[in-house]
Amino acid sequence: MAHHVLPASPETCFWGFFAADTAPVLHVASGDEVTVEALPAGGVDDLHPDTTRCLPEHRATLEGLEPAKGPGVHLMNGPVHVDGAAPGDVLQVDILESWPRQDWGFAKIIPLLGTLPEDFGRFGRWFVDMDRDAGEAVLPWHTRLPLAPFFGVLAVAPPAAWGAIDTAQPRAHGGNMDNKELRPGATLYLPVFQEGALFSAGDGHGLQGDGEVCVTGLETSLTGRFRLTVRKDLAADLPFAETADHLIAMGFDADLDDAAKTAVRRMIDLICERTERTREEAYVLASLAADFRVTQLVDGEKGIHGLLAKSAL
Repeated sequence: MAHHVLPASPETCFWGFFAADTAPVLHVASGDEVTVEALPAGGVDDLHPDTTRCLPEHRATLEGLEPAKGPGVHLMNGPVHVDGAAPGDVLQVDILESWPRQDWGFAKIIPLLGTLPEDFGRFGRWFVDMDRDAGEAVLPWHTRLPLAPFFGVLAVAPPAAWGAIDTAQPRAHGGNMDNKELRPGATLYLPVFQEGALFSAGDGHGLQGDGEVCVTGLETSLTGRFRLTVRKDLAADLPFAETADHLIAMGFDADLDDAAKTAVRRMIDLICERTERTREEAYVLASLAADFRVTQLVDGEKGIHGLLAKSAL
């Protein structure tokens, strides 16, 4: 196993889109670890007004990639080509570490977006200090909240037939899942659509509530360490995840009810794959023991994720 570092720079990052033909910036072997330096979503206007607090590569990357090549707001680092990955495989992403690269983040209200666009029609941006020693975010009104860093966007390249797609919506390739359960200690499984899988990471969050209702988490720069492993013994048509204690099923759809149905069906699949339960028994078990939560309401394709304690299996 080798370890690689992927710094954030105009040469390694891409902005606002996913596409099957995006050239990889790093090649690794299956089972290698990669440390990825990721930049937050947003543009030059979202840089801290105290320029001394901004990472020099952040401004350089924003300016080097202007204008954004796609309609999305996410700065992605990658893609990483994982040797041996082929369409139909699954990429196992062990999330080993994630930590803030800077001492600030921001949150925004954007007109026409968010869960309540009819109630909040004025733009607003709040810069938030992060006390990394204490592991806390200090809101402008002095409330302190515990940091819980995670990457909002983890993805492989999408099917070629999709063309270049917006980074905003989560889909079968992963993308903007905004699932706060995908923290260190979790393992994410992504279906592979292209040779090499072409993994990328971005959209660092210092913390976020389920729902992400105003349209942002605490947007910030993170460094993450991942182990990337090709799994030819698994099949998947949607992302799923697990921790040491829980299975995590996910569903995405513009209709929240349909996202919930997908997440429940996927949870039933996971139960049946790991036990000898019938689908009827798995359905009952999911009703008795799984918790289904709203991942996010604001990314076009809404998200539901279900958590089932492995002890219930």
